[in-house]
Parts: sequence; structure tokens; C-alpha cells
Amino acid sequence: MRRIAWLFAASLVVGSSAPAKSPPTPEDLQLAAAEAFIDAYYSFDPEALRSALASAPESSVELLYYQGWAQGGNYKVLDRKPCRVDKPDEVSCAIKVKDDLIGALGTGYDVTDVFHFAFRDGRVVKVWNSSDDPPEFKAAMDWLRKERPAIFTGPCHLMYKGGTTPGDCVQAVVKGFAEHRSLSENQEATRVDSAPARQE
Repeated sequence: MRRIAWLFAASLVVGSSAPAKSPPTPEDLQLAAAEAFIDAYYSFDPEALRSALASAPESSVELLYYQGWAQGGNYKVLDRKPCRVDKPDEVSCAIKVKDDLIGALGTGYDVTDVFHFAFRDGRVVKVWNSSDDPPEFKAAMDWLRKERPAIFTGPCHLMYKGGTTPGDCVQAVVKGFAEHRSLSENQEATRVDSAPARQE
């Protein structure tokens, strides 16, 4: 009788045990690596990001600069979508952010940054970024290059190409964007005020 009770108890334990997990797929590992990169990027710790880019040295200069730019521009994550596999050996991660640049433009639009990852033999070998910046961003940047070129020979020297002052650069651009917005608004107000009165 005691043996029957022991066998019954043992069967309950075996029956209640969780099924063994299957090993992660290559896609699972790629997604985990991409998520770890996003964690490192938004930690604003350059050493953590440098470690995440250890197998993609050609992407390091641009991405480390962009991290400093994002930190200096007060990037705040609003919505972090899970990373996804786009095609074999390519993953992307979409992050919606609020930042001082768009704030200075006054568009009320929040930009989505997308980080793209290429893998080879299970390792990240390339990372690049794209953003859905509003048209006002390009217009303001073009104006700065034409009207405030000292920004690009000063704090933004070697922007994304080995420059060492991304925080100073982004703050100079933010200030320039605010100036561009103010001038544009004043010009628009002047145009409206000087328009001929409508004849009734």
C-alpha cells in the first residue's frame, strides 16, 4: 500500500513538471542581440555600446557619435517596439522618441528612429540608422549650413565622421533650429501684415 501511494505521488510530480524548452533559434539569438544593442544605446554608456558593436567596428564611429548626439539632444523613448526579423540575417528595431531638436522646430511631431542590423555567422556585423524626420528638419539643417556655417566648422566638425563633440554639436543645432523657427515665424507675420486688404 505504501509503495502504491509513493508511485501515485511520483506521478503527480512528473505530470506537473514544465515541458522542456526548445533551444533558441538563430532568429531568437539575433533578436536578443538587437534588443541588447538598444539597451546599450539608450543607457548612454559609450562603453556598453562599444561592447555591443565589438563585431561591427565599421559601424562604431557613426553609432557612438549618434549616441552622444542623442544624449545631448535629450532623447526620451516614448515607444519601443519589439525588434523584428525583416529577412534572413537582418533585424530592425523601431523606437519613437521626443527630443530637443524637434521641440525647437515646434512641429509637435515625434520622430521614430529605426536601427537596422546585419548578421553573419550569428554576429552583428553592421548597424545603421534611419529616421522619419519631418521636412522641417531638412529645411532647418539646410538653412544652418548656408547661414550658420561656423556650426559645422566648430562644434559639429567631423559630424558623424570621427568628431568628438556630439553633445556640443546637437545643442548648437538646437539653438540654430530655434533661431530658424523664430525668423520664419517673423517673416510669415510680416508677410501677412503687409498683404493688401481684401476689397469688399
